[in-house]
Amino acid sequence: MLGRLRYLFTLSRPRFWLYLAGPIVVGVAFGVESQSGLFTPVTIGLFAYFLLPANVFLYGINDVFDADVDTGNPKKETKEAKWRGDPIVAAVVAVATLLGAFTFVATPRLAWPYLAGFFLLGFQYSAPPLRFKTTPFLDSLSNGLYVLPGAAAYATVAGSHPPAAALAGAWLWAMGMHTFSAIPDIEPDREAGIRTTATFLGERRTLGYCLACWLAAAAVFGLVDPRMGAVLVAYPVLVFAIRFAGVDVRRAYWWYPALNTAVGTLLTLGALWRLLYG
Repeated sequence: MLGRLRYLFTLSRPRFWLYLAGPIVVGVAFGVESQSGLFTPVTIGLFAYFLLPANVFLYGINDVFDADVDTGNPKKETKEAKWRGDPIVAAVVAVATLLGAFTFVATPRLAWPYLAGFFLLGFQYSAPPLRFKTTPFLDSLSNGLYVLPGAAAYATVAGSHPPAAALAGAWLWAMGMHTFSAIPDIEPDREAGIRTTATFLGERRTLGYCLACWLAAAAVFGLVDPRMGAVLVAYPVLVFAIRFAGVDVRRAYWWYPALNTAVGTLLTLGALWRLLYG
């Protein structure tokens, strides 16, 4: 039993839990009109679901359909888990998926398209027939799924859709983040016959693609608020630093959970400052 729990913990990618739950915090902070709206059963419930069960769903589906190709991926030997075909673990992944139905029950219809988009893209990213992760550029584009929980949270508490520029900027950020994370997998993916944006472009041009995505994200966020755009400049700056300092991307990749948490925290603090002090 303890072994299964450890395996599920690893499968859920704890380093990346805030990639889904963090946008909930940001979306709520920017969407509420008063402090009383920050901590409600709905906002706490959304955070709880996207902190753990949603990650079990997303990465469990990924590991199920990548079982054959993960055999040669070194990440699966250390920081991530290989799919074992355990029926109890499969049942837990199924339950985590089904629990997502309660997010629709708890939220207004305005939020449903964002939630539906998350579950659809989250499943079809890894699963056939679409399996976006094996098509260059569609793999990157589909990873806007990470920002959809935040959009749903904003719509839930604000009663309106998030600003289009904020959604577009966040989507561009997610595209860059996904493609950067695929760089360490270039060789294993090529050996397994998987085509991704990173395998198609190669490491140097993939860094250029990430740089373009993150510069565009900073510019588009700047249309919402110049201060937000300035915060997002951290991503292209780090790309330049990695490139010109000769840092191995496989090492730098593991810095990004901390960077993403710091950026999300700054954005949230800015939203809370507006809420508290106008």
